[in-house]
Amino acid sequence: MLEDIEDGAAAAIRLAGGAPLPSTFDVADPGGWLALDAGARDVAWYRPQFLPGWEHPGPLTELGESLLAVALCHRDGRIRQEALRQSVRYPGLLPLVVVRCADWVGPVREHARQLLRKALNVDSALDLASLILRIGRRDRGAFGVDVLGHILCQASHEQLAVLFAAPDRIVRRFAYRLAIEGRLLRPPELASAATRDQDTVVQDLCATAALTALTALGDEDAYEGVLPPLLSARNPRVRSAGVTALRQAGRSEQAEPFLSDRSSLVRACARYVVRQQGGDPAAWYRERCTAADDPELPPGAVIGLAECGNHADAGLLQLLLVHPAAGVRARAVAGLRALDCVDAKQLRPLLDDPAAAVVRETAAALLPLAKELPAEWLLERTSTDRLRHVRVGAFRLLDARGGTVALQAAVGLLEDSDMKLRTRAAQSVQHWHPSPDERRGDTEVGELLDRSRHLFSDHTLRRRKWEAGVDN
Repeated sequence: MLEDIEDGAAAAIRLAGGAPLPSTFDVADPGGWLALDAGARDVAWYRPQFLPGWEHPGPLTELGESLLAVALCHRDGRIRQEALRQSVRYPGLLPLVVVRCADWVGPVREHARQLLRKALNVDSALDLASLILRIGRRDRGAFGVDVLGHILCQASHEQLAVLFAAPDRIVRRFAYRLAIEGRLLRPPELASAATRDQDTVVQDLCATAALTALTALGDEDAYEGVLPPLLSARNPRVRSAGVTALRQAGRSEQAEPFLSDRSSLVRACARYVVRQQGGDPAAWYRERCTAADDPELPPGAVIGLAECGNHADAGLLQLLLVHPAAGVRARAVAGLRALDCVDAKQLRPLLDDPAAAVVRETAAALLPLAKELPAEWLLERTSTDRLRHVRVGAFRLLDARGGTVALQAAVGLLEDSDMKLRTRAAQSVQHWHPSPDERRGDTEVGELLDRSRHLFSDHTLRRRKWEAGVDN
């Protein structure tokens, strides 16, 4: 925000010198107008020498567009109000009229609103939509949003399409809401928008509207143009909406492949649809996980078994810990953790797995059992000859274990080649405290703290040593 104000202040100074608006800042960027408004007041308050004569300017009828733009941002409400009267001579100043519609001075605000109501049409509304919606988030800013909605209700589908492709997601949300309320988009168009737009709010809005419209129509054939794009969407929320709609469309059998979806939300929706038609998702998962050597086994089926299975299914998951696919191994570990069936001895070998995802899941599963793991064995895995993700996993467990061995591991990693791991190690040293179940006065602790003295103030270092009983 500081940079915006500084840019706006520089623009105000240039405009006061007579520079034309288009050469001063990007007039198509709503942020430029907001920065100008804030920057002009900043200059007037703190650097008035750059705006000589602006404390009490002369007749505004003689001002050109550039100087009038600065006057519209003046700190004196009477001058802003007079500048509004003169602004009708320059349509290019309409963005500042929008800003003044949320002015803190009542007469200025009311005058600006009258001007905006008269000047705004569909074409100018398309250009100013982003600025009006930004101002709408301010106190007293709702007026502009109401006017914008009223004007754009008269826009055609082609005109609103400009806003559907706007880079500002707030504008896209507003435009799609208007289109849905006005029923300007057919269900297939809404489904396509849900899969194409990157904003989750637009995705939910359009997917829900598409399915609601189909429900109202009651035509099963109409689902043909809606379900395929929803079911193939990258976003899991959109896919889940499509999966849930399979039941309404009388196509519940098509939900089975989504039982192994990569998203837990989609899997849960698929299980609901399958159960509604009398199916047993747990049996479906067990059937696929029984083939422990199947190279085509989807990882989603593995974690899905844990999501709806029981402790008896842990045996199937344990067999998958040696599966050739890293995704399956990682999901098997996650599944055992979800079922609360973690065996430290069984999972230990996976801390050396070549796949980072497997080691990450294994470390998370072993965290509650960190003190059961051999300290020396974990320390070996923090050495520089190990893969980075192995060092990270081993250190995570050592840090959870605490005590002298955690300090030893952290100090050893202070010179690691990986910057993130060095940072984590430094934070671990700074937060380290001696474990209450370890003997005090260990000279090794004093040596380790001395090696990391650059991380402490003298007072903190002395206190840590005192706590450990090595304060000399």
